[in-house]
Amino acid sequence: MVRAGARAIEVLPRQLVPTNGAVRSGAVRHGGRVASGNATLYVADDEEHDQVAPPRRPSALTRALNQVGSLFALGLDTIRSTFRRPFAARELLDQFWFVVSVSWVPAMLVAIPFGAVIALQLGTLTVQVGAQSFTGAASVLAVVQQAAPIVTTLVIAGAGGAAICADLGARTIRDEIDAMKVTGVSPIQRLVVPRVLACMGAAVLLNGLVSVVGVLGGYFFNVVVQGGTPGAYLASFTALAQITDLYVGEIKALIFGFIAGVVAAYRGLNTRPGPKGVGDSVNQSVVITFLLLFFVNFVITTLYLQLFPGKGA
Repeated sequence: MVRAGARAIEVLPRQLVPTNGAVRSGAVRHGGRVASGNATLYVADDEEHDQVAPPRRPSALTRALNQVGSLFALGLDTIRSTFRRPFAARELLDQFWFVVSVSWVPAMLVAIPFGAVIALQLGTLTVQVGAQSFTGAASVLAVVQQAAPIVTTLVIAGAGGAAICADLGARTIRDEIDAMKVTGVSPIQRLVVPRVLACMGAAVLLNGLVSVVGVLGGYFFNVVVQGGTPGAYLASFTALAQITDLYVGEIKALIFGFIAGVVAAYRGLNTRPGPKGVGDSVNQSVVITFLLLFFVNFVITTLYLQLFPGKGA
């Protein structure tokens, strides 16, 4: 019902009147609907507007679950698009070289103190309990299984992943991603897949480098600083270590590299408009990657220790 003092505004705009004076059939039909009262009218009151309930905003839990679901969906789409053709081999090589070039020096510099701290801490503990001969095995296994994959992927996420997120975020706010979709080019196959594979390959290769540097750093500090025996250090390592320890470290690096690449791509493709949106996405990608890495590392380590018990267990 139209109240007194209210203005009735027609939803359909008025038809243009032809210059020759003819009457358009659409104008006749529209006039008939208005005269019969079947036309939809919008009532606006100059003094008081009708109170319309705003749409309910999803709860924080719902938004979090939606984000998690979207992240998993992107990961599955990335795996599926990896086996499609055409494959962006040139883009993969460029991204791989970029990730390795910005990550290998920081990874080695971080691996040295990691190996040293583990060797010094375990060396002090084994001296207190009278088990100095097991220092080498404990420190090397800790570096190969735990420290090396974590350090490698943290550096990749902080250097290469942040750059990937910023690149995709800048493309998103410039509407390049939407333009690719309009032209029939899949952004996931063209942009996301090469970057994720580059992070995985770089993580596997750098994990081996970080493992060697960490083991050498632990050996140096244990033998030189704490006065350990080189022979006992190496003998305990070869006596208790097994080849599956190296395999689990490489598998961790492969999975962690996939997580770092997918999270960086997801935040880049869902960037809010403006430079601040790109900066927030980069920050969120690094933080989310760190949290996921430690959680997934706990799960993999638990499963490995249950399925492949160590020697003498």
